[in-house]
Amino acid sequence: MKRGILVASLLILSLVAAPAGAFSADDLRITLDTDGSADVTFNYTLSWLERIAVFFRIAEPEKELKNALETATGSPVTVTSAMSDSATFSIRNFAKVRSTDEGSVYSTPALDFTGAQEVLDSYWFAPLVKADFSPDLTLVRFPDGHEETFANQYAIPALSHTIP
Repeated sequence: MKRGILVASLLILSLVAAPAGAFSADDLRITLDTDGSADVTFNYTLSWLERIAVFFRIAEPEKELKNALETATGSPVTVTSAMSDSATFSIRNFAKVRSTDEGSVYSTPALDFTGAQEVLDSYWFAPLVKADFSPDLTLVRFPDGHEETFANQYAIPALSHTIP
């Protein structure tokens, strides 16, 4: 009994004394297909505390990202892969495609990551975590190979690109 109390006390003390963990959005890659669907890959870094939470399925980053993408796009999102440091999604109708005299115009929705902090705050480990939800690099690739890139931005504007 005394040993259990001692171990629990040491565990609590180590959590209190441990440095704050960090979530860091590393890169977000959006690749559009000719029909406007997209494959999205989000790479991120989790702290040791977040890795434990993910391991025990207390926090599931891929589900939170899926919900955020569905809200932003208004389209259903499928999680195609989820690991401790990345998640891959498939989104039908991510970009709106319309034909004009100049060619096919692809219009993507704006993406805003500022609401992610509110989601994080709902978890028990939130006070222990410092988070940066702005991807170091966001890349949007259109079907013709044209790319738009953004660095360290919490909000990605809606984009439009015409393919002749």
